[in-house]
Amino acid sequence: MLNIIWVAFILVGFVAALVQTLQGDLDIFSRVLTGLFDTAKTGFDISLGLVGVMSLWLGIMKIGERGGLIQLFGRLVAPFFRRVFPDIPPGHPASGSIVMNFSANMLGLDNAATPLGLKAMRELQEINPKPDTASNPMIMFLVLNTAGITLIPTSVIAIRQAIALKQGLVGFNAADIFLPTLLGTFVSFCAGLVAVAVWQRINLLSRPVLTFFAGFAALMGGLYAWLAGLPPERMAQMIGLLGSGLIVSLITLFVAVAAWRRIDVYEAFVEGAKEGFGVAVQIIPYLIAMLAAISVFRTTGGMDYLIGGIRTAVLALGLNADFVPALPVGLMKTLSGSGARGLMVDVMTTHGVDSFPGKLAAIIQGSTETTFYVLAVYFGSVNITKTRYALACGLIADAVGLVGAILIGYAFYH
Repeated sequence: MLNIIWVAFILVGFVAALVQTLQGDLDIFSRVLTGLFDTAKTGFDISLGLVGVMSLWLGIMKIGERGGLIQLFGRLVAPFFRRVFPDIPPGHPASGSIVMNFSANMLGLDNAATPLGLKAMRELQEINPKPDTASNPMIMFLVLNTAGITLIPTSVIAIRQAIALKQGLVGFNAADIFLPTLLGTFVSFCAGLVAVAVWQRINLLSRPVLTFFAGFAALMGGLYAWLAGLPPERMAQMIGLLGSGLIVSLITLFVAVAAWRRIDVYEAFVEGAKEGFGVAVQIIPYLIAMLAAISVFRTTGGMDYLIGGIRTAVLALGLNADFVPALPVGLMKTLSGSGARGLMVDVMTTHGVDSFPGKLAAIIQGSTETTFYVLAVYFGSVNITKTRYALACGLIADAVGLVGAILIGYAFYH
Protein backbone atom coordinates (compact mmCIF):
# COMPACT_ATOMS: atom_id res chain seq x y z
CA MET A 1 0.00 0.00 0.00
CA LEU A 2 2.79 2.43 0.92
CA ASN A 3 4.52 1.67 -2.38
CA ILE A 4 1.34 2.27 -4.38
CA ILE A 5 0.66 5.61 -2.72
CA TRP A 6 4.30 6.70 -3.08
CA VAL A 7 4.22 5.98 -6.83
CA ALA A 8 0.81 7.68 -7.12
CA PHE A 9 2.15 10.89 -5.55
CA ILE A 10 4.94 11.06 -8.11
CA LEU A 11 2.82 10.20 -11.16
CA VAL A 12 -0.13 12.43 -10.23
CA GLY A 13 2.27 15.27 -9.50
CA PHE A 14 4.00 14.83 -12.85
CA VAL A 15 0.70 14.83 -14.75
CA ALA A 16 -0.40 17.96 -12.86
CA ALA A 17 2.89 19.64 -13.74
CA LEU A 18 2.41 18.81 -17.43
CA VAL A 19 -1.09 20.29 -17.38
CA GLN A 20 0.20 23.50 -15.78
CA THR A 21 3.02 23.72 -18.33
CA LEU A 22 0.51 23.49 -21.18
CA GLN A 23 -1.45 26.26 -19.48
CA GLY A 24 1.57 28.56 -19.60
CA ASP A 25 3.31 27.95 -16.28
CA LEU A 26 6.85 27.40 -17.57
CA ASP A 27 8.43 27.44 -14.11
CA ILE A 28 6.50 24.54 -12.59
CA PHE A 29 9.15 21.89 -13.19
CA SER A 30 11.80 24.19 -11.76
CA ARG A 31 9.73 24.53 -8.59
CA VAL A 32 9.24 20.77 -8.42
CA LEU A 33 12.98 20.17 -8.76
CA THR A 34 13.77 22.82 -6.15
CA GLY A 35 11.22 21.24 -3.83
CA LEU A 36 12.82 17.82 -4.26
CA PHE A 37 16.26 19.16 -3.39
CA ASP A 38 14.88 21.09 -0.42
CA THR A 39 13.03 18.06 0.98
CA ALA A 40 16.09 15.85 0.57
CA LYS A 41 18.04 18.34 2.68
CA THR A 42 15.14 18.59 5.13
CA GLY A 43 15.02 14.82 5.54
CA PHE A 44 18.72 14.70 6.28
CA ASP A 45 18.51 17.66 8.68
CA ILE A 46 15.60 16.06 10.56
CA SER A 47 17.46 12.79 10.92
CA LEU A 48 20.65 14.55 11.97
CA GLY A 49 18.72 16.65 14.45
CA LEU A 50 17.31 13.49 16.00
CA VAL A 51 20.78 12.16 16.86
CA GLY A 52 21.13 14.23 20.00
CA VAL A 53 17.64 13.79 21.37
CA MET A 54 17.56 10.06 20.52
CA SER A 55 20.93 9.53 22.17
CA LEU A 56 19.63 11.31 25.27
CA TRP A 57 16.38 9.37 25.52
CA LEU A 58 17.78 5.98 24.58
CA GLY A 59 20.41 6.53 27.26
CA ILE A 60 17.72 7.38 29.82
CA MET A 61 15.67 4.37 28.74
CA LYS A 62 18.69 2.11 29.19
CA ILE A 63 19.04 3.40 32.76
CA GLY A 64 15.36 2.70 33.39
CA GLU A 65 15.71 -0.75 31.89
CA ARG A 66 18.78 -1.62 34.00
CA GLY A 67 17.07 -0.26 37.10
CA GLY A 68 13.94 -2.34 36.48
CA LEU A 69 11.47 0.55 36.14
CA ILE A 70 10.69 -0.13 32.48
CA GLN A 71 9.71 -3.67 33.41
CA LEU A 72 7.61 -2.26 36.27
CA PHE A 73 5.72 0.04 33.90
CA GLY A 74 5.11 -2.95 31.67
CA ARG A 75 3.67 -4.97 34.55
CA LEU A 76 1.36 -2.11 35.58
CA VAL A 77 -0.34 -2.07 32.19
CA ALA A 78 -0.02 -5.82 31.62
CA PRO A 79 -3.78 -6.53 31.87
CA PHE A 80 -4.58 -3.95 29.17
CA PHE A 81 -1.57 -4.87 27.04
CA ARG A 82 -2.33 -8.58 27.15
CA ARG A 83 -5.60 -7.79 25.39
CA VAL A 84 -4.30 -5.24 22.92
CA PHE A 85 -0.83 -6.76 22.33
CA PRO A 86 -1.39 -10.50 22.87
CA ASP A 87 1.81 -11.43 20.98
CA ILE A 88 4.18 -9.52 23.31
CA PRO A 89 5.62 -11.92 25.93
CA PRO A 90 4.81 -11.04 29.57
CA GLY A 91 7.50 -8.83 31.11
CA HIS A 92 9.12 -7.93 27.78
CA PRO A 93 10.75 -4.44 27.86
CA ALA A 94 8.81 -3.42 24.73
CA SER A 95 5.71 -2.98 26.90
CA GLY A 96 7.46 -0.38 29.06
CA SER A 97 8.83 1.49 26.02
CA ILE A 98 5.38 1.61 24.45
CA VAL A 99 3.92 3.02 27.66
CA MET A 100 6.62 5.69 27.78
CA ASN A 101 6.01 6.60 24.13
CA PHE A 102 2.25 6.93 24.67
CA SER A 103 2.82 9.03 27.78
CA ALA A 104 5.10 11.47 25.91
CA ASN A 105 2.58 11.76 23.06
CA MET A 106 -0.27 12.44 25.49
CA LEU A 107 1.68 15.37 26.94
CA GLY A 108 2.51 16.76 23.49
CA LEU A 109 6.24 16.07 23.95
CA ASP A 110 7.04 15.08 20.35
CA ASN A 111 10.82 15.25 20.76
CA ALA A 112 10.63 12.76 23.61
CA ALA A 113 8.02 10.52 21.96
CA THR A 114 9.95 9.80 18.75
CA PRO A 115 13.08 8.22 20.28
CA LEU A 116 10.93 6.30 22.75
CA GLY A 117 8.84 4.98 19.86
CA LEU A 118 11.93 3.97 17.92
CA LYS A 119 13.18 2.18 21.01
CA ALA A 120 9.90 0.29 21.23
CA MET A 121 10.10 -0.68 17.55
CA ARG A 122 13.60 -2.09 17.98
CA GLU A 123 12.41 -4.17 20.92
CA LEU A 124 9.35 -5.39 18.99
CA GLN A 125 11.66 -6.37 16.15
CA GLU A 126 13.50 -8.68 18.55
CA ILE A 127 10.37 -10.86 18.84
CA ASN A 128 9.33 -10.50 15.19
CA PRO A 129 9.39 -13.92 13.46
CA LYS A 130 9.71 -12.28 10.01
CA PRO A 131 12.27 -9.42 10.21
CA ASP A 132 11.20 -7.82 6.90
CA THR A 133 7.46 -7.97 7.65
CA ALA A 134 5.48 -5.90 10.16
CA SER A 135 4.26 -8.05 13.05
CA ASN A 136 0.84 -7.70 14.68
CA PRO A 137 2.22 -5.83 17.74
CA MET A 138 4.13 -3.44 15.45
CA ILE A 139 1.00 -2.61 13.49
CA MET A 140 -1.10 -2.08 16.62
CA PHE A 141 1.63 0.11 18.14
CA LEU A 142 2.06 2.26 15.03
CA VAL A 143 -1.65 2.77 14.44
CA LEU A 144 -2.24 3.74 18.08
CA ASN A 145 0.83 5.98 17.85
CA THR A 146 -0.47 7.81 14.80
CA ALA A 147 -3.93 8.06 16.40
CA GLY A 148 -2.62 8.67 19.89
CA ILE A 149 -4.49 10.64 22.52
CA THR A 150 -3.13 14.15 23.12
CA LEU A 151 -4.05 15.58 26.49
CA ILE A 152 -2.30 18.90 25.95
CA PRO A 153 -1.78 20.38 22.42
CA THR A 154 1.03 22.60 23.67
CA SER A 155 2.44 23.79 20.33
CA VAL A 156 -0.99 24.59 18.87
CA ILE A 157 -1.91 26.70 21.91
CA ALA A 158 1.38 28.61 21.65
CA ILE A 159 0.88 29.33 17.94
CA ARG A 160 -2.70 30.54 18.49
CA GLN A 161 -1.58 32.90 21.25
CA ALA A 162 1.16 34.37 19.06
CA ILE A 163 -1.20 34.95 16.12
CA ALA A 164 -3.83 36.48 18.42
CA LEU A 165 -1.27 39.05 19.60
CA LYS A 166 -0.46 39.95 15.98
CA GLN A 167 -4.17 40.35 15.23
CA GLY A 168 -4.64 42.60 18.26
CA LEU A 169 -7.09 40.36 20.12
CA VAL A 170 -7.45 41.32 23.80
CA GLY A 171 -8.25 38.68 26.42
CA PHE A 172 -8.00 35.89 23.84
CA ASN A 173 -8.00 32.37 25.32
CA ALA A 174 -5.63 30.38 23.12
CA ALA A 175 -6.34 27.23 25.13
CA ASP A 176 -10.08 27.20 24.48
CA ILE A 177 -9.56 24.38 21.97
CA PHE A 178 -8.23 22.12 24.76
CA LEU A 179 -11.35 20.01 25.34
CA PRO A 180 -12.42 19.74 21.66
CA THR A 181 -8.88 18.65 20.74
CA LEU A 182 -8.84 16.08 23.52
CA LEU A 183 -12.16 14.66 22.35
CA GLY A 184 -10.89 14.61 18.75
CA THR A 185 -7.82 12.58 19.67
CA PHE A 186 -9.96 10.17 21.68
CA VAL A 187 -12.20 9.56 18.66
CA SER A 188 -9.16 8.91 16.46
CA PHE A 189 -7.58 6.61 19.05
CA CYS A 190 -10.76 4.54 19.37
CA ALA A 191 -11.08 4.26 15.59
CA GLY A 192 -7.50 3.05 15.22
CA LEU A 193 -7.84 0.57 18.07
CA VAL A 194 -11.08 -0.88 16.72
CA ALA A 195 -9.74 -1.08 13.12
CA VAL A 196 -6.66 -3.08 14.12
CA ALA A 197 -8.59 -5.17 16.65
CA VAL A 198 -11.07 -6.21 13.96
CA TRP A 199 -8.22 -7.09 11.58
CA GLN A 200 -6.35 -9.04 14.26
CA ARG A 201 -9.56 -10.50 15.79
CA ILE A 202 -8.90 -9.03 19.24
CA ASN A 203 -11.85 -8.94 21.65
CA LEU A 204 -12.04 -5.45 23.16
CA LEU A 205 -15.12 -6.15 25.30
CA SER A 206 -13.05 -7.16 28.31
CA ARG A 207 -12.64 -5.70 31.79
CA PRO A 208 -9.05 -4.38 31.31
CA VAL A 209 -9.95 -2.50 28.11
CA LEU A 210 -13.20 -1.12 29.51
CA THR A 211 -11.39 -0.09 32.70
CA PHE A 212 -8.83 1.77 30.62
CA PHE A 213 -11.51 3.75 28.82
CA ALA A 214 -13.31 4.51 32.07
CA GLY A 215 -10.05 5.68 33.64
CA PHE A 216 -9.29 7.91 30.68
CA ALA A 217 -12.75 9.46 30.85
CA ALA A 218 -12.22 10.22 34.55
CA LEU A 219 -8.76 11.67 33.85
CA MET A 220 -10.16 13.80 31.04
CA GLY A 221 -12.88 15.19 33.27
CA GLY A 222 -10.50 15.91 36.15
CA LEU A 223 -7.94 17.61 33.95
CA TYR A 224 -10.56 19.78 32.33
CA ALA A 225 -12.00 20.76 35.71
CA TRP A 226 -8.52 21.73 36.89
CA LEU A 227 -7.51 23.80 33.85
CA ALA A 228 -10.78 25.19 32.49
CA GLY A 229 -11.19 27.97 35.04
CA LEU A 230 -7.63 29.31 34.78
CA PRO A 231 -6.69 32.47 32.85
CA PRO A 232 -4.87 31.78 29.56
CA GLU A 233 -1.46 32.80 30.89
CA ARG A 234 -1.86 30.71 34.02
CA MET A 235 -3.13 27.75 32.02
CA ALA A 236 -0.08 27.92 29.75
CA GLN A 237 2.18 27.95 32.81
CA MET A 238 0.46 24.95 34.36
CA ILE A 239 0.56 23.04 31.07
CA GLY A 240 4.29 23.70 30.77
CA LEU A 241 4.83 22.70 34.39
CA LEU A 242 2.89 19.46 33.94
CA GLY A 243 4.78 18.36 30.84
CA SER A 244 8.32 19.37 31.70
CA GLY A 245 7.96 18.55 35.40
CA LEU A 246 6.78 15.02 34.69
CA ILE A 247 9.62 14.31 32.26
CA VAL A 248 12.35 15.72 34.54
CA SER A 249 10.88 13.84 37.51
CA LEU A 250 10.87 10.64 35.50
CA ILE A 251 14.52 11.05 34.52
CA THR A 252 15.44 11.70 38.15
CA LEU A 253 13.47 8.65 39.26
CA PHE A 254 15.26 6.43 36.73
CA VAL A 255 18.68 7.66 37.85
CA ALA A 256 17.88 7.45 41.58
CA VAL A 257 16.46 3.92 41.42
CA ALA A 258 19.32 2.64 39.27
CA ALA A 259 21.88 4.19 41.64
CA TRP A 260 20.07 2.70 44.66
CA ARG A 261 20.31 -0.71 43.01
CA ARG A 262 24.05 -0.17 42.52
CA ILE A 263 23.84 0.05 38.72
CA ASP A 264 26.65 1.85 36.88
CA VAL A 265 24.32 4.66 35.77
CA TYR A 266 26.84 6.52 33.64
CA GLU A 267 27.90 3.39 31.75
CA ALA A 268 24.27 2.40 31.20
CA PHE A 269 23.48 5.84 29.77
CA VAL A 270 26.45 5.75 27.38
CA GLU A 271 25.52 2.26 26.19
CA GLY A 272 21.98 3.34 25.39
CA ALA A 273 23.06 6.64 23.83
CA LYS A 274 25.33 4.84 21.36
CA GLU A 275 22.25 3.36 19.73
CA GLY A 276 20.87 6.85 18.98
CA PHE A 277 23.33 7.66 16.21
CA GLY A 278 22.79 4.39 14.38
CA VAL A 279 19.01 4.68 14.48
CA ALA A 280 19.06 8.30 13.24
CA VAL A 281 21.29 7.45 10.28
CA GLN A 282 19.24 4.39 9.38
CA ILE A 283 15.99 6.31 8.88
CA ILE A 284 17.47 8.87 6.43
CA PRO A 285 16.63 7.04 3.15
CA TYR A 286 13.09 6.17 4.27
CA LEU A 287 12.37 9.71 5.41
CA ILE A 288 13.76 11.34 2.27
CA ALA A 289 11.76 8.97 0.06
CA MET A 290 8.49 9.93 1.72
CA LEU A 291 9.22 13.67 1.87
CA ALA A 292 10.19 13.70 -1.82
CA ALA A 293 6.89 12.17 -2.94
CA ILE A 294 4.91 14.54 -0.73
CA SER A 295 6.84 17.51 -2.14
CA VAL A 296 5.95 16.63 -5.75
CA PHE A 297 2.27 16.20 -4.88
CA ARG A 298 2.14 19.46 -2.95
CA THR A 299 4.24 21.63 -5.30
CA THR A 300 2.25 20.69 -8.39
CA GLY A 301 -1.04 21.66 -6.76
CA GLY A 302 -2.42 18.17 -6.23
CA MET A 303 -3.73 19.18 -2.82
CA ASP A 304 -5.44 22.26 -4.27
CA TYR A 305 -7.25 20.18 -6.87
CA LEU A 306 -8.37 17.75 -4.19
CA ILE A 307 -9.76 20.49 -1.95
CA GLY A 308 -11.53 22.16 -4.85
CA GLY A 309 -13.24 18.91 -5.71
CA ILE A 310 -14.32 18.37 -2.11
CA ARG A 311 -15.76 21.89 -1.87
CA THR A 312 -17.76 21.35 -5.07
CA ALA A 313 -19.09 18.02 -3.79
CA VAL A 314 -20.04 19.47 -0.39
CA LEU A 315 -21.93 22.37 -1.94
CA ALA A 316 -23.63 20.04 -4.43
CA LEU A 317 -24.96 18.00 -1.51
CA GLY A 318 -26.38 21.13 0.06
CA LEU A 319 -24.16 20.87 3.14
CA ASN A 320 -22.50 23.66 5.06
CA ALA A 321 -19.03 24.24 3.61
CA ASP A 322 -17.60 26.46 6.38
CA PHE A 323 -15.23 23.66 7.35
CA VAL A 324 -13.60 23.37 3.91
CA PRO A 325 -10.94 26.12 4.48
CA ALA A 326 -9.60 24.07 7.42
CA LEU A 327 -9.78 20.74 5.60
CA PRO A 328 -6.30 21.01 3.96
CA VAL A 329 -4.79 20.96 7.46
CA GLY A 330 -6.24 17.51 8.12
CA LEU A 331 -5.31 16.12 4.72
CA MET A 332 -1.78 17.52 4.90
CA LYS A 333 -1.28 16.40 8.51
CA THR A 334 -1.42 12.79 7.32
CA LEU A 335 1.46 13.57 4.98
CA SER A 336 3.56 16.24 6.69
CA GLY A 337 3.42 17.73 10.18
CA SER A 338 5.34 20.87 9.22
CA GLY A 339 3.23 21.31 6.09
CA ALA A 340 0.02 21.04 8.12
CA ARG A 341 1.37 23.52 10.65
CA GLY A 342 2.01 26.00 7.84
CA LEU A 343 -1.49 25.49 6.48
CA MET A 344 -2.96 25.99 9.95
CA VAL A 345 -1.14 29.30 10.33
CA ASP A 346 -2.36 30.33 6.86
CA VAL A 347 -6.00 29.56 7.80
CA MET A 348 -5.70 31.51 11.06
CA THR A 349 -4.06 34.44 9.30
CA THR A 350 -6.56 34.52 6.43
CA HIS A 351 -9.79 33.90 8.34
CA GLY A 352 -8.78 35.01 11.84
CA VAL A 353 -7.52 32.95 14.76
CA ASP A 354 -10.88 33.30 16.55
CA SER A 355 -12.96 32.39 13.48
CA PHE A 356 -14.64 29.03 12.99
CA PRO A 357 -12.14 27.89 10.32
CA GLY A 358 -9.29 29.10 12.53
CA LYS A 359 -10.52 27.17 15.57
CA LEU A 360 -11.30 24.09 13.51
CA ALA A 361 -7.82 24.16 11.95
CA ALA A 362 -6.33 24.22 15.44
CA ILE A 363 -8.49 21.28 16.58
CA ILE A 364 -7.53 19.24 13.52
CA GLN A 365 -3.84 20.04 13.92
CA GLY A 366 -3.91 19.04 17.57
CA SER A 367 -5.94 15.87 17.15
CA THR A 368 -4.40 14.18 14.08
CA GLU A 369 -0.97 12.73 13.34
CA THR A 370 1.51 12.43 10.47
CA THR A 371 0.74 8.82 9.53
CA PHE A 372 3.04 8.57 6.50
CA TYR A 373 5.95 10.15 8.40
CA VAL A 374 5.51 7.84 11.39
CA LEU A 375 5.24 4.72 9.24
CA ALA A 376 8.26 5.68 7.12
CA VAL A 377 10.47 6.53 10.10
CA TYR A 378 9.42 3.76 12.48
CA PHE A 379 9.37 0.94 9.94
CA GLY A 380 12.54 2.28 8.35
CA SER A 381 14.37 2.20 11.67
CA VAL A 382 14.06 -1.61 11.78
CA ASN A 383 14.19 -2.30 8.00
CA ILE A 384 10.54 -3.34 7.66
CA THR A 385 9.59 -3.43 3.95
CA LYS A 386 6.26 -5.31 4.10
CA THR A 387 3.87 -3.14 6.12
CA ARG A 388 0.78 -5.31 5.57
CA TYR A 389 -2.39 -3.44 6.63
CA ALA A 390 -0.69 -0.85 8.87
CA LEU A 391 -1.25 2.05 6.48
CA ALA A 392 -4.88 1.10 5.81
CA CYS A 393 -5.72 1.06 9.53
CA GLY A 394 -3.76 4.27 10.11
CA LEU A 395 -5.70 6.03 7.35
CA ILE A 396 -9.00 4.73 8.76
CA ALA A 397 -8.10 6.27 12.12
CA ASP A 398 -7.09 9.52 10.38
CA ALA A 399 -10.33 9.69 8.39
CA VAL A 400 -12.55 9.01 11.39
CA GLY A 401 -10.50 11.42 13.50
CA LEU A 402 -10.79 14.16 10.87
CA VAL A 403 -14.55 13.73 10.55
CA GLY A 404 -14.84 13.60 14.33
CA ALA A 405 -12.79 16.79 14.72
CA ILE A 406 -15.03 18.59 12.21
CA LEU A 407 -18.23 17.45 13.96
CA ILE A 408 -16.79 18.39 17.36
CA GLY A 409 -15.82 21.81 15.97
CA TYR A 410 -19.38 22.37 14.77
CA ALA A 411 -20.77 21.24 18.12
CA PHE A 412 -18.58 23.64 20.09
CA TYR A 413 -18.22 26.70 17.84
CA HIS A 414 -20.74 26.78 14.99
